[in-house]
Amino acid sequence: MSVSRLESRLRKLFNVPRKGETFEFREGLVSQYADERKDTIQRVIAAMTVGKDVSSLFPDILKNIATHDLEQKKLVYLYLMNYAKTNPELCILAVNTFVQDTEDPNPLVRALAIRTMGCIRVDKMVDYMEIPLKRTLKDDNPYVRKTAAICVAKLFDLNSRMCVEQGFLDELMSLLDDSNQMVVANSISALIEISKATNSNILKIDSKILKKLLMTLNECTEWGRIAILTALADYTAEEVGEVQHIVDRVSPQLQHENPAVVLSAVKVIIKQLDKVDEEQKNSLLKRLSSPLVSLLSTPPELQYVALRNIRIILEKYPVVLARELRVFFIKYSDPLYLKLEKIDIMVRLADESNALLLLAELREYAMEIETEVVDKSVMALGQLAIKIPKISKKAIDVLYELFISRSEYVIDQLVVVLQNILRKYSNEYLTTVITIIGDLDLESLKSSDALASYVWIVGQYASEIPHLEDRLRSLMAQFQDVDPAVQSALLTTIVKINLTKPTPVTQGLLQQALNAATKEIENPDVRDKAYIYWRILSTENSELQKNIIMNKLPVLESTIDHFPPLLLNELINEISNLGSVYHKPASSFIKSLDGELINTQLQTKKFEELQQMAKSEIVKNTVKAENLLDFDDDSDAAQNSNGQSGTNSPVTGNILDELNDLFTDLSTQTPLPQPSGSSVFQDLLQEPESHQQSQQPNQHQKTSNADLLDLF
Repeated sequence: MSVSRLESRLRKLFNVPRKGETFEFREGLVSQYADERKDTIQRVIAAMTVGKDVSSLFPDILKNIATHDLEQKKLVYLYLMNYAKTNPELCILAVNTFVQDTEDPNPLVRALAIRTMGCIRVDKMVDYMEIPLKRTLKDDNPYVRKTAAICVAKLFDLNSRMCVEQGFLDELMSLLDDSNQMVVANSISALIEISKATNSNILKIDSKILKKLLMTLNECTEWGRIAILTALADYTAEEVGEVQHIVDRVSPQLQHENPAVVLSAVKVIIKQLDKVDEEQKNSLLKRLSSPLVSLLSTPPELQYVALRNIRIILEKYPVVLARELRVFFIKYSDPLYLKLEKIDIMVRLADESNALLLLAELREYAMEIETEVVDKSVMALGQLAIKIPKISKKAIDVLYELFISRSEYVIDQLVVVLQNILRKYSNEYLTTVITIIGDLDLESLKSSDALASYVWIVGQYASEIPHLEDRLRSLMAQFQDVDPAVQSALLTTIVKINLTKPTPVTQGLLQQALNAATKEIENPDVRDKAYIYWRILSTENSELQKNIIMNKLPVLESTIDHFPPLLLNELINEISNLGSVYHKPASSFIKSLDGELINTQLQTKKFEELQQMAKSEIVKNTVKAENLLDFDDDSDAAQNSNGQSGTNSPVTGNILDELNDLFTDLSTQTPLPQPSGSSVFQDLLQEPESHQQSQQPNQHQKTSNADLLDLF
């Protein structure tokens, strides 16, 4: 290290900076030492990562783009991609460098350049992507070709008409016959994205392409396999033999260690089940059992995704996990969201052969301290009692035991469950239910659902309820404060009681309820219902009054939630996607982002206008930063004010001169020697071996972080 440089570093170490961090960055970016400039770029990227605005450093960062240091070039490109979202007019200044880098001898630089051009969401960039993209799609290196394939999808999002007119879609289809498996996988991925964006079937798979995909499947990385399996899931086989061939080729992926690959393979097989006979279908469903169970040995977050997908599969094919109830038993270390999902699935797997085992398990869960697990367990006990009449008596006994031992924990959910049981078995377990209701303290009911269920039970079985009038008085005392659903149920209950066993007390409560509902309640449903009851009671029409008495809720066949048939078919197509986690079609929560991140007024301007706007923006940001961060003492300020006749003209002139020099000298710069030293970011930015191996199509490629990012 030279003496002058050491002296410079020591001076910076002991002197307190007076112009802030941005000024230090700017000084470091224009340093005469290459490693100091690189270190400063790393610090700028670190500041950008934590959310600091370093957009004013754009011209200084851009000066460091013309380098043969691959790590430094990656950092500069990362900076450009980040500020392309908010400052699209500035990125147009780097077009020349991008085009030159697509012709670089280093394939990594060529791929990096075309990838970055696709990530900059500026329409004017499209005019300069045509030639480089065509060149890179036919590049000799497979790593460049697979990167260019993804870039076609990005270009289609920017300008679909140009993408079609220039034949890029045909180029993608031709890449399906490429000798490198990752090129094929990325081409499939790009075509799938374009098909989703246009709601059309651009990817038309014939027998030749199908054979190529099935042969490539076992040679790809895990992300390439997901892309190919996604394409195979949308393929409609015409013959049973073809279905069997697809299933045989896809089945090995069920044993893959990546859960995403497993779910994608499961989706492919499920989509083929409707094309085989019943015997083959049962055989395939048994084959799916073990892979689905293996997903429950993954980390909790992945288990949750697996459980949400299993929930959809069980809805369509309940027998697929019929004998696997025990694997869904809750573990003490499971987070809450897993416990709730497992209870939901166990109830769906219950039948007469395992109902008693599940009943004992749910009883233990109801003894937990987490209120959500307790409520879910009590609800599951009620669902089990309604689903399997054979064990309903034992389920009622368990509920009664819970009421005695854990009244304050289970009371709300218990009352709702009792109402559902009475709607299924109206008189079979009435004695036990009335015993619970008779011992119930009305003040202990907190939720509106529980209170409405309690009111319904009182009105439906009024002759069995002890101290009926006292209970009605307590309910009427809070009539105006409860939820509209409770008000409606209470109104019906009081009218029904007055028609079956009227007393002076119930008649007074009826008049009080009708007056309150018609004069003081704002909810229109409750008010209209009160007017209807009042008119019926005043006409003394015995037939109408009998209808009120006989009005009962329909008999429950099941309290387990089910998807509507149309929604279920859509969710089957969403297996392994985000829609399967939300239990919603992707179209319901994915919205187009076109125009949200890019100023549309900038898209119609010419390149020269954009370049001039970019220069003006840089000057404005730079001068503003200089003024805001100027902490010099009074003598320096006075000297600066005396030395400048205009406001910011010297600064402006210097910056514009530097910009002009920058863009005129890019093409004449001599190649810099390739650096051999290590850096702090060497491990992070070093090209994986798979990139080098991709230059040799016959060698096996390993999964790398860069390959993973390329797919997106």
